[in-house]
Amino acid sequence: MSNVYKKVELVGSSREGVDDAIKRAVAKASESLRNIDWFEVKEIRGWVDGGEVQHFQVTLQVGFRLED
Repeated sequence: MSNVYKKVELVGSSREGVDDAIKRAVAKASESLRNIDWFEVKEIRGWVDGGEVQHFQVTLQVGFRLED
């Protein structure tokens, strides 16, 4: 049997880094979405203050299997 997926777009943020921003977004989405199987990073951006990176934002899509 083939699976059917739905994609939703999320924006994760973190002061720690891109990896942490992704993990926070997926963890939060997992609280209300079941069957998340994958993610795809669409955009990375950040906030700079005084010449130093202060904050990261990552736009990603997560895919989850629709139930039968």
